[in-house]
Amino acid sequence: MFMPYDFSIIIKEFPVFIPAAILTLELALSSILLGTGIGLFVSFARISKSKVFNIPASIYITIIRGTPILLQLFIIYYGITSLLLIDPFPAAVIAFGVHNGAYIAEIFRGAIQSIDKGQMEAARSLGMTYPKAMRRIILPQAIKRALPALGNQFIITIKDTSLASAITIRELLLKSQQLGSSNFRFMEYFIIAGIYYLTFTATFSYLVHKVESYLAVSDH
Repeated sequence: MFMPYDFSIIIKEFPVFIPAAILTLELALSSILLGTGIGLFVSFARISKSKVFNIPASIYITIIRGTPILLQLFIIYYGITSLLLIDPFPAAVIAFGVHNGAYIAEIFRGAIQSIDKGQMEAARSLGMTYPKAMRRIILPQAIKRALPALGNQFIITIKDTSLASAITIRELLLKSQQLGSSNFRFMEYFIIAGIYYLTFTATFSYLVHKVESYLAVSDH
């Protein structure tokens, strides 16, 4: 029998989701930090002239971008737990970090290669080493150019954390499924989860926009 929606549940049960929301945010931020570190390292490997670095980086990016993130999550979680005991949360952080690292690497690579080569040559002519020139001249400009794409990738990461429910992490989606199964009010609980996700992504979009605006002003 059809049950009419009871939207009073949304208001009443909204605070119940706070622990799951915090866990979702922790998972997203941890994955973003790991993915950014991996992406930056792999981007340097991709632009390296050495095949020792370039080829493995290219293979890594091809595999990660060519397979579903849910499959990667299962492979990392069940693959690691078959060798040693690991909790679902760190396994999810590794999976999402490795996944995002491939996309972030390509974002950084494109941004770095978009900087005029003459700037590196000028820095080297002034006596800077390659790492110093990259750190002080090239990277600051590349990060500014990469920021919009990085912001989009970070927002995608926040939404992708819902897949962690597949390995029993009680983030927002799994919380809504569990509560919905107790009284069959799935839609109301899904709406609560959706509001939290929307709040996170909207806030993050706003922060990225503010950083972009600040950097644009500083250029002038």
